Amino acid sequence: MKIRKELWFGFSLMAVILLGVVYMLVSAPEITRGHLGLLMLSLVVVAIMLGFPTAFTLMGMGMIFTWLAYDRDTGKTLTLMVQSAFKVMSNDVLISIPLFVFMGYLVERANLIEKLFRSLHLALARVPGSLAVATLFTCAVFATATGIVGAVVTLMGLLALPQMLKSGYDVKLSAGVITAGGCLGILIPPSVMLIVYGATAGVSVVQLYAGAFFPGIMLAGLYILYVIIIAKLKPHLAPPLSAEGRFVPLPPLTQQVSDTISNRALPALLGALKGRRNLQVPTAYVLRQLLVTLLPLLLFAVVAGLSYRAATAAPEAVAVFQPEAEEKVDEGSTGLKEPGGLQEPPGSSAADSGGGALALPPGAEDEAASAPAALASAPAEVPVAPPERHPASAGFWIGLAVGAAALIGFYAMLSFQRLEIFKMLLASFFPLMVLILAVLGSIVFGLATPTEAAAVGAAGGLLLAAAYRQLNFSVVKESVFLTAKTSAMVCWLFVGSAIFSAAFALLGGQELVEQWVLGMNLTKTQFLVLSQVIIFVLGWPLEWTEIIVIFMPIFIPLLDNFGVDPLFFGLLVALNLQTAFLSPPVAMAAFYLKGVSPPHVTLNQIFLGMLPFMGIQVIAIVLLYNWPQIGLWLPQVLYK
Repeated sequence: MKIRKELWFGFSLMAVILLGVVYMLVSAPEITRGHLGLLMLSLVVVAIMLGFPTAFTLMGMGMIFTWLAYDRDTGKTLTLMVQSAFKVMSNDVLISIPLFVFMGYLVERANLIEKLFRSLHLALARVPGSLAVATLFTCAVFATATGIVGAVVTLMGLLALPQMLKSGYDVKLSAGVITAGGCLGILIPPSVMLIVYGATAGVSVVQLYAGAFFPGIMLAGLYILYVIIIAKLKPHLAPPLSAEGRFVPLPPLTQQVSDTISNRALPALLGALKGRRNLQVPTAYVLRQLLVTLLPLLLFAVVAGLSYRAATAAPEAVAVFQPEAEEKVDEGSTGLKEPGGLQEPPGSSAADSGGGALALPPGAEDEAASAPAALASAPAEVPVAPPERHPASAGFWIGLAVGAAALIGFYAMLSFQRLEIFKMLLASFFPLMVLILAVLGSIVFGLATPTEAAAVGAAGGLLLAAAYRQLNFSVVKESVFLTAKTSAMVCWLFVGSAIFSAAFALLGGQELVEQWVLGMNLTKTQFLVLSQVIIFVLGWPLEWTEIIVIFMPIFIPLLDNFGVDPLFFGLLVALNLQTAFLSPPVAMAAFYLKGVSPPHVTLNQIFLGMLPFMGIQVIAIVLLYNWPQIGLWLPQVLYK
């Protein structure tokens, strides 16, 4: 029987791992418990590569080696297993996982992706490689709304791949675009992977979401830039859209307005509203079309007004201490004045010192008695009247002028065909964006915890499905079943990881790894490069879930020794883990696409299409490392 190349690669990699462990054990002067921990780690990796379930492999290996570490004490082994499982069950962060997954499956079944892809495709028709660019845009938006890689790749494989191949696109480019775009859900919030990393590394999921926002946009932007450049340099790989493909049919009433008055939307609708040339078009219809047409203008006016208010806002009034209030204090008093102008009553210091009552001259009793009342009535602080608003800066007016010019250009080019595309975007793109902004905005700005925001997202998914008349018992049943399946997988992985990590630490494997790494005298840069290379290589045979739950507990304790921020390390890992779905031979995105692609699309073509996008991921990691503020600026602004 002929063995496929990827199987040879997997067997070779397993052989290298086992030979390395055997060499380590043979060359070691003394076999310690730490060496047993490394043996357990290597056996787990090999067993997973052979196809054993990850969670139960972790639990089984962990229990066997814990039993050996406890000198075959079964009671202590079972106690450790129960404590590890209970620790996972009491982790509040994990509650958000089933809610986010449920939101994703509901949005997927609301059939929004087809409308979204069609509207984006028409909106970007004049961009080089418009089909591929629209596919990446759709994948980015849909991955943000769902975070389910397999669902996005499968749906885009059914929807976009046939159209791209029919339009003459290269098979490898088409496959690479769909698989790379579908994997953006690993990084772009609300990502389940970031929740798993946060729970494993003890990093705030809120800060991870804020930090991953700009790197995710950067990676998607690099993908789109690559496609545009390729389409511009080699048009035969991504032919431009034909005139028939850009054609948008108009509704009969709109067509009548266009034929009678003009094809420019705004002037024609204003003319139709005045009743020019006795059009047989209802006024209510014209008003509805005009309202949709004026939405960008209304949005611009609201944003400009809020921006002007913020740009001209006066500084808050500051209460200033007045010396006159201090002069009213009895000079004979030695009382200490409190911060903010509050003072002790006159004469209290004399009483405290034990010197007795002061002898007052005749007739001064009334004056002394009225002094505290007068002092109390004298204001210690006088608020200054708030200054008037200051003029807006030149930058504000320049930005306003640029925005106004763009708006004028938009209306100058707005034909009725573009108005129909805009309406399609309103019906498909903007509802998803509202849902995404409601979920991510409430998390990033501290209005809700990730769990509460996930609940809002799940409710929003239900509303979207109901609004598009896709909500029925079958959809809810499938979504609940898939959510339970995915959540159970993640939770069992956490239980297995907890047992495995406890066994690894008990055997001293973590200490042995730490001594080995520190003994290399690495700099911070060298450590980060080494760790990312290891994660990149691990992405070939393993999935991101296995890499995080098995290897992150080994890397995280080393970060303090090199002064690495766990948040920044998590962003690098998140970018790197994109390779777990794009790296052969276990590139799951390739198998998802192959399952729905035409027979003539081979697995090797899909793998070759992935390679340029893997290179772009490496470029993104280098950019993030050299400019950490890409990921750290937003968390620092919001939470520091």
